[in-house]
Amino acid sequence: MKPFLLAAVILLPATLPAQWPEFRGPNADGTVSAEILPTEWSEEKNVAWKVDIDGLGWSSPIISEGRIWLTTATEDGRRMSVLCLDEKTGEVLLDRVLITSDNPEPLANKMNTYASSTGVVEAGRVYLHFGSYGTFCLDTETFETIWQRRDLKCSHWRGPASSIAMWEDKLVLTMEGADQQYLTALHKQTGETIWRQDRSTNYDDETDGIPANSGDMRKGYSTPVFVKVGDKVQVISNGSKAAWAYDVETGEELWNIHYPTHSPSSRPVYSEETGMVYINTGLGKAEIWAVELDPEARGDISESHVKWKIFQRTPKRMSPVIANGLLFMANGGVLSAVDIKTGDVVWAERGGGEFSASSISNGELVYHFDEEGLCTVVKASREFEVVSENQLADGFMASPAVSGNALILRTKSALYRVNP
Repeated sequence: MKPFLLAAVILLPATLPAQWPEFRGPNADGTVSAEILPTEWSEEKNVAWKVDIDGLGWSSPIISEGRIWLTTATEDGRRMSVLCLDEKTGEVLLDRVLITSDNPEPLANKMNTYASSTGVVEAGRVYLHFGSYGTFCLDTETFETIWQRRDLKCSHWRGPASSIAMWEDKLVLTMEGADQQYLTALHKQTGETIWRQDRSTNYDDETDGIPANSGDMRKGYSTPVFVKVGDKVQVISNGSKAAWAYDVETGEELWNIHYPTHSPSSRPVYSEETGMVYINTGLGKAEIWAVELDPEARGDISESHVKWKIFQRTPKRMSPVIANGLLFMANGGVLSAVDIKTGDVVWAERGGGEFSASSISNGELVYHFDEEGLCTVVKASREFEVVSENQLADGFMASPAVSGNALILRTKSALYRVNP
């Protein structure tokens, strides 16, 4: 995995620290503070370096202290590994197998891997997650394992994919499988369990001809977000058949909403402007639900606090991004923008193919990455305008990261640094 240098590496100014700590970045919603991002690239243009990545993994790159972290696994799941690369040069600093498994649970399709969960990184520590196969904390300088948990179990059915979410001293893991479904918070210093909360979902009804007792009706791949509502920080988590809010300190269930769909992977996004969180209900006849957050809300708020719903062109897997009062999303060869206050479709136009990677925006532009390696850059506006289309050799399943003004892009087979 030696880096293939394509251009001179641009050093980042001190005012633009390299920091992409988790899935969807420092704000957990795909928003980017960089005023200037690349708008044109290809295999031969504006790529500072490219590193081939062995195995398969859809986990997103995370970045801290000049280092990029990601996970990968053999296609059969018998070995699951961590990689660490130098952000400026692409040099591989660590390539270590963390897990060996003689009998991994079959994935059953090509939409997932055994290394799809994105970790969390902070100064001195990186936290890596492979679902029920294990969760690890490593020292970012020595690469030594500080702690690990191998006892948090569930049958993922189609493989693990939920990413770690961190709030202060807690790492919140989503363990939503065919046999059991729960969230748990671990102490980031020790790995010890702070709380565990089982889902209170009713799985009785058949959906789209699939029996309620099928693992497909119970599994999920989502990652929660944290929102302060009144005097509590709520853990808002969408799962199969329902979404919930929990008290981050205790795990107590606060409110829930119920829908017929299943297998969500899209991370909720929150708007301070509207006070609403936007939840993707998953697969099947999935919708985006806009839920008004209320510190007094308790129990089932499906009828009282859901302000609008939209079905058209709802993403199957990617997470949308909010910019300039619009929710930008992509699905099935269509890019669209929706008004976050009303749910009205502002525009919907052809663009790209199928989408799994989540979109990003710096407030001026929106970047959509498809499964064939095409990134369509559009204006973050109420008028549809394509700025550029940029093609790489392989497709995007992992969501992008940003370091300073550079894009760190993981395709199915390689990792790239793209400079402006």
